[in-house]
Amino acid sequence: MLKKNNKTDVIVVGAGPAGISCAITLAREGKEVVLIERGMFAGSKNVFGGAIYTQPTKEIFPNFESEAPIERRNIEHKFMILGEKDSTTISYRKNDNVSYSVIRAKFDRWAAEEAKKAGVILVEQTVVRSIIKNGTTVVGVKTELEEYYADIVILADGVNSLLAKQLKLRKNIEPKDVALSVKEVIKLDKNIINQRFNVKDNEGAIGEIFGGPMLGILGLGFMYTNSDSITIGLGVSLNDLIENNYRPYEILEKLKEHPTIAPLIEGGTLQEYSAHLIPEGGYKKVPKLCDNGVMIVGDAGMLVNNLHWEGTNLAMISGKLAGETAIDALNKGDYSRKMLSNYENALSDSFIMKDLRTYKDLMDVAHQRQKAFLSYYLKKVNSFFEMFTSVNSVPKKENYHNFIKSILKDRKISELFKDIWAVIRLLWSILV
Repeated sequence: MLKKNNKTDVIVVGAGPAGISCAITLAREGKEVVLIERGMFAGSKNVFGGAIYTQPTKEIFPNFESEAPIERRNIEHKFMILGEKDSTTISYRKNDNVSYSVIRAKFDRWAAEEAKKAGVILVEQTVVRSIIKNGTTVVGVKTELEEYYADIVILADGVNSLLAKQLKLRKNIEPKDVALSVKEVIKLDKNIINQRFNVKDNEGAIGEIFGGPMLGILGLGFMYTNSDSITIGLGVSLNDLIENNYRPYEILEKLKEHPTIAPLIEGGTLQEYSAHLIPEGGYKKVPKLCDNGVMIVGDAGMLVNNLHWEGTNLAMISGKLAGETAIDALNKGDYSRKMLSNYENALSDSFIMKDLRTYKDLMDVAHQRQKAFLSYYLKKVNSFFEMFTSVNSVPKKENYHNFIKSILKDRKISELFKDIWAVIRLLWSILV
């Protein structure tokens, strides 16, 4: 039950990994929390590639491996470079439990139930329309039905956070700073999955896909094995989609038809189709994450490491850190920006901002040299292995010389120097 006049300690908007992690952190310390979710249930509108990471998830749910509805334990990570008809795959395999594939509709619903057990008040099928302020301080939210008040409001309402925009903590999203991701879940017999991906029951594999129908555009594909289905999808820069008038579902269809991908999903039936926006701006596009009476977590704060495909772990840990900051603020009765900026400090000291800072120049370089790095050189990787594995009675040294000559012939010297400089610039920002 809420306190008088719909007043509570903390309101969390959005029951994704960030919002649930924040709410449960607070509730476990005896704080009263209202978690508001616009979907029919937690997870019904949440979309992602398909994996959660063991270490950060255990920080929120220590027993999730034995209690949560997980699909498969990922033991192999494939990097698949697709040409138009050929491909090169690099695979890393280790029998450990670094990550698990999950279905968000199942996992988030379970996590929300765990939050309720801890004392969180979950309000579903409710859309928050606006923020309530008293002067310069956030004091609550207004839904389509009623108003809720709190000492602190935490926004976990996703990449296109309208509430953060209302507060002018972030600017409108530019097309180049987000990707539109589309994915399908394809039902397939578990024994067929085991055979095609060379895994046993409950073991899984992750595929990161470069090139193919995404050659020359800022886009990457992904594949995850579930218990009896395969998740396949891709994310493409919204800027590329607009400028080239591409339809993401058409790109996905072409990806599924590629000679390397098609045999892996052959005979499967479509079980689910979904689409959502992914933050792609990186460190330079992280907005202000707190103000008087309010904090922002997860995708709403653009907290995604796109190079490593990490989002859920950043969401969970940012939610946890915001929750811990709120606990301290509630205990001291201080909800000012100065007090809540401890959340930003905690983020800066954590792996989250350190990793985002490490790759702060990545997206700039990717946009500037995408034709080179996401088309020309991907094709050259496959060309090299085609040359290396061919037997044509031509001396090997001559093959190597011809391959090097083809690079110098295909690519202007000025462009080669620009490519080299881009790599040096990126490595400098990562290593220094």
